[in-house]
Amino acid sequence: MKVKSIGSNQTEVSANGCRVLYSYETPVALEAPSGKYYKTDQKWSVTTSKHINRFVGGSPILVSQDLLDDWQNGDFA
Repeated sequence: MKVKSIGSNQTEVSANGCRVLYSYETPVALEAPSGKYYKTDQKWSVTTSKHINRFVGGSPILVSQDLLDDWQNGDFA
């Protein structure tokens, strides 16, 4: 697992071929090994929304916050 600070209150965690964006302490977006981007469907602050949009770019797939939380807990398949 690699942890990299990519900005103020933004951290990227890489593991198992995935890159996950944490805004503050919450996983909010993911890049899968396929190169597809996923972002939380939960509404967050303006700042967190900016973090997400910079990370995912174009047309990410919306996923439940539970899915991203599962990745954080090691339950993501």
